[in-house]
Amino acid sequence: MRAPPSDTDVSGTGRLITAVALLWLSGIGLRLTILAVPPVIPMIRDDLGMSATEIGVLTGIPSVLFALAAIPGSLLIARFGALTTLTIGLLATAAGSALRGVAPDVWLLYGATVVTGFGVAVMQPSLPPLVRAWLPDRIGFGTAVYANGLLVGEVVPVALTLPVLVPLLGGSWRASFVAWAAPCVIVAVIVLVMAPRRASGGSSAVVSGRKWWPDWSSGLLWRIGIMFGTVNAQYFTTNAFIPDILTRTGRPDLISLTLTALNLGQIPASLLLLVFAGRLVRKTWPYVAAGVVSFVALVGLMVGSPAVIVISSVAIGFCDASVLILIFALPSILARPDDVHRLAAGMFTISYSCAVITPILSGLAWDLSGEPLAAFVPVLIGAVLLAALGPTITVGHGPEEARS
Repeated sequence: MRAPPSDTDVSGTGRLITAVALLWLSGIGLRLTILAVPPVIPMIRDDLGMSATEIGVLTGIPSVLFALAAIPGSLLIARFGALTTLTIGLLATAAGSALRGVAPDVWLLYGATVVTGFGVAVMQPSLPPLVRAWLPDRIGFGTAVYANGLLVGEVVPVALTLPVLVPLLGGSWRASFVAWAAPCVIVAVIVLVMAPRRASGGSSAVVSGRKWWPDWSSGLLWRIGIMFGTVNAQYFTTNAFIPDILTRTGRPDLISLTLTALNLGQIPASLLLLVFAGRLVRKTWPYVAAGVVSFVALVGLMVGSPAVIVISSVAIGFCDASVLILIFALPSILARPDDVHRLAAGMFTISYSCAVITPILSGLAWDLSGEPLAAFVPVLIGAVLLAALGPTITVGHGPEEARS
């Protein structure tokens, strides 16, 4: 006969459920306001009279902040702990999104987007140490949980903004930005109130070593950063230019479906990696396969029939999510506990430095050539680079590898 569960067992189960729920909600907050932009880009462009290059700049701003503010995020974690940094990031993200909704011109829209990007940037390096603190025996699973939340946070605004939210708000793209800010505030309050604490009552993820500057001599840091950069460039650029490209090529009816397919295609990858991430995280073939499949799918997105365009979008989303989740897990697995945030911050800095220029280059390619499909040339090159770099990834078996 099974003994009744002890108070300790019940408490442990409750802490596990709470940690999983908070990681998932925090993951949603990482992308909810960022992906509220692509569906309404044609409306913003017409309202503010923006060029394709200016749209590329608007789309590239979050990536700039993800690169520039990741290290300040590491500093905040070292000084105040990952939990406080996560809360600050959520509130800043909400504030920036709301400010975008009242920006009267392009420059103030850029400024509000900087605030939003800063909030997300300081949040990102806070989650790996929180995974390690809250789920030390389930790091791969915990990483896949918040990555799944991140992907849901990408799908929801893309799927609901044009067909549901904008009509409810009287056709206003500005009001939609304010509306998407509210969930981030709610998540911040929930996380702050319900976060698991240490027995002493302190934050569950205060960094004891007070180190925050990434180790730029780490070979692992550069390898994962560059690989991650190609994926981020592909993801943000396709999300940004699909609406305008489909509009200019006479298929505006496919915008919502294609963007939804691109982001929804990531969900199956996140679910599969809840189970298999631990087995695949040190392999090289997933990166090679993702690069090859992405290249083929991008070609299908450019020249295919409506059905091929949608299927190609699903494939791109699946590949991007697979690489993203595998790389997300590396800092928590490979770095020492007091170095997780440093490795994560350096990884995000390199990654988004690689990604930030791609939307701008895509816009320039379009403007200079006069051909909308030219916007996809930079991401095609990125897919080739991802496949080429895959065999160069070698990962060790313990924290010491983070320094090699």
